[in-house]
Amino acid sequence: MTHKIPVSIIVPTYNRAAVLQRTLRSIENQSHDAGDIFVIDDGSTDDTETLVKTEFPRVKYIYQQNLGVSAARNTGILNSKGHWLAFLDSDDEWLPDKIGQQLALIAKDSSTRVCHTEEIWIRNGTRVNPMKKHAKSGGWIFDHCLALCAISPSSVIIHRSVFEKIGVFDETLPAGEDYDLWLRITSSYPVSFINEPLIIKYGGHDDQLSRKYWGMDRFRIKALKKILDQGELSLDNENATRKTLVKKARVYLNGARKRNKLDEVEYYQSLCQIYAD
Repeated sequence: MTHKIPVSIIVPTYNRAAVLQRTLRSIENQSHDAGDIFVIDDGSTDDTETLVKTEFPRVKYIYQQNLGVSAARNTGILNSKGHWLAFLDSDDEWLPDKIGQQLALIAKDSSTRVCHTEEIWIRNGTRVNPMKKHAKSGGWIFDHCLALCAISPSSVIIHRSVFEKIGVFDETLPAGEDYDLWLRITSSYPVSFINEPLIIKYGGHDDQLSRKYWGMDRFRIKALKKILDQGELSLDNENATRKTLVKKARVYLNGARKRNKLDEVEYYQSLCQIYAD
């Protein structure tokens, strides 16, 4: 029975009191009572604490110094008890049957350890259609995860044993932490997919990490190098990862040359030489 499956929901946030209410209401409005809800406040200086404690007494509020979204999610993982973990970014929202449909799938297929869903994109208040390269899928999708982030954190539900095997979010990555996690997960697990939009992702606002950092691919390159250096990929996955790393490094290298970043030019040239061999 799905109601017996314990789920903990983890919402990392930083100075988003203005939209956090919408996010938390979408959890309250779930057709299935998912279990514990954690808001991990990563050093907010706005009214986040007051909002949560006043309007959402069921939510477990944890404040920490500003350490980044990976550290906030990891704090939630550490403090939660559910066998299943669901994440919801504080600028996104779930549609009412999101958790219910995922738990129904899990109940039917006991081998499932990771499940994500289709999504709706809203940019600057307008619904947009994702490009073909952003198409979601299930199964053994490691290849699909190499080019870009192929799973949205807000759509996923993950069994705790997955983190025990492959580790948690990489706190050394200021961005691209989800890309890194999906590489590690999809190299070891097939992914279940519900081909129905069950989350709404909002974009276009100034505090998105993709707007904060120039050259986002440098974080993906670091993740690719890390998983290669671990030496645990299958031969096919290793070869595909090497090709992707070199491709991304060459693109980034061109950008570093234009910006006269000489130290980075030398580093990415060496990466291309090492992993192209």
